[in-house]
Parts: sequence; structure tokens; C-alpha cells
Amino acid sequence: MFGNWGNPDHDDSVRIIHRALDAGINFIDTADIYSRGESEEIVGKALTNGRRDEVVLATKVHGPMGDDPNQRGNSRRWVIREVEASLKRLQTDWIDLYQIHRPSPDTDIEETLGALDDLVTQGKVCYIGSSTFPAAQIVEAQWSARERNLTRFVCEQPPYSLLVRGVEADVLPTCQRYGMAVIPWSPLAGGWLSGRWRKGTDTPSSTRARMLPDRYDLSLPDNERKLEAADALAALAEEAGISLIHLALAFVINHPAVTAAIIGPRIMEQLESQLGAAEIVLEEAILDRVDEIVMPGTNVNPADAGWENPALQPTARRR
Repeated sequence: MFGNWGNPDHDDSVRIIHRALDAGINFIDTADIYSRGESEEIVGKALTNGRRDEVVLATKVHGPMGDDPNQRGNSRRWVIREVEASLKRLQTDWIDLYQIHRPSPDTDIEETLGALDDLVTQGKVCYIGSSTFPAAQIVEAQWSARERNLTRFVCEQPPYSLLVRGVEADVLPTCQRYGMAVIPWSPLAGGWLSGRWRKGTDTPSSTRARMLPDRYDLSLPDNERKLEAADALAALAEEAGISLIHLALAFVINHPAVTAAIIGPRIMEQLESQLGAAEIVLEEAILDRVDEIVMPGTNVNPADAGWENPALQPTARRR
């Protein structure tokens, strides 16, 4: 949320990052595509003056960084080229965790892993990971790395929240079997679990809502169901005597497969509202109530899965 997509004030964004570091947060995740590199630039500014060594710094590659069709994807050419751009924007000599932002059906995973393996050998990258990979492709990547003696993905970054629980069915147990860390994105379900989405109130507006109407437009039945569930979860949080934000973050963090939840504050108040959630442990009775509101292993709105299998798209199903 730093840069044009969220908070365009670089100085304010740097202050938010510094407050997070001072509060004990030691992991920062960004991506080249976030505000077309601007987010990485802001993170780079925040980590000057000796603060770089305080954090595990992660970024990602895959999304389009220009109109040229070769300025995107998971090819060796693009990964090797774009890591240099990220290093420059982040003002650092190395990236602790370099992640492939999405699978790419037109690039063999061995090509991608080969490029990443070279970056690890060169010392530009310490570890590699994936983001929003389905379980089958997580397994394929692990197999390919072992078969070709390449550096393997050590973590996966999936969407996971009280409203987006699909990864519980396969991705999370797969990561556990392979000893992979899990660092979920959007534990507040893109703002749906911030407490602002309640029945009988005005529909919140945001940049994300305008960019992703399939996830926010209340005229869609799937989003109507999300509003019902979000409202019920807010009521549960009130009964438990905690904020909905803390309930949502604690739920994600408490899963045995999860290493850390990635929060995305746009302003300082949002950061402050999320600090402290790591200390909350949810009782079984609360977790049982959550399961009654949102069935385990399901996404209330399938559009929130974060990735669409090209093999299931209408054009691919035509005879």
C-alpha cells in the first residue's frame, strides 16, 4: 500500500515502516509490480542509515513492468534482468527472499528455478519462494528442484483469511509436508475484515475496490455472502472482547502451518490497530464459531483465490 496504489506520501510511508521496525516487526515484503516499482523505492529509502540489517527483506517478480510483453513473467531473461532493477530500487546488494509472484503457464518451472539458482550462487538472493501457487505446482517445483539439484522454494505466500480459507484444503498441508514456511497475504481479506464492512452501513470506497470490482461489488452474490460473513465475524469479535482486526490476524497466525502474516497498512492508524495481534491465542470455542460462519477449506468468493487456473478458463475448455 506504499506508493501510487495506496499512500503516495513517501515520507509518511517511511515513518510507518520505521514504526513497524520499532515495534519489533522484522520482515518486510514488497514486489516490483506494486505501484510499478515505487513501493520498492520507498522501502529502500526506509532501510537506509543502517536499518537494512534489521530486517528480512523480500520482494517478488512476475507482474508486468511495462507495455513490452517481455517485461513480465518467469522467464530466465526477465528474472535475471528484473532482479537488478529491484536491487537498485531497494538500495541493497542482496535480497533475503526473492519470490515468483504467480505461476506462469508459458514458462517451464525448471527454467525459472535455474535462473533463481544462479542468483543464489551469485549472492544476490539468499532464499527463493513462490506466491499464490496451487498445491500441484508447489509439488512440481519441489520435485524439479530435487531432480535437477537446484535451489528449492523455501516458502509459499498464499491468500489466507477468515473469508478466504481455500488453502487449508491443500496448500497449507502441502507446505507442511515439504517443510516450507507460509507467509499469507491479505489476512484482512483486502479490508473486508477491518470492521468497516458491516450490514446497514455505507459501502466503503477504496483504490482496491475500484481496481477489483469482482471482489467488492455488492451487486454480486459472492460479495453479498462476504458481507454477511464479515458482519457475523465482527459480532463474534465483539462477543470475544477483541477487535475484528485482531481476531482476523490471530486466526491466520494461529494456524500451525503459518510462519507470519503479511499486513498492509496504508496509514499509521491502520498499523497501530494491527500491532499486538501476535500475542492473541484464540480459544477452541471461538474457532468452532468461526467454522460455523465460514466452512474450513472454502473461499466465500472464489475470485479471492488470487489465481485462476488457465486450464479451467472457457477458451481452454472448448473442443
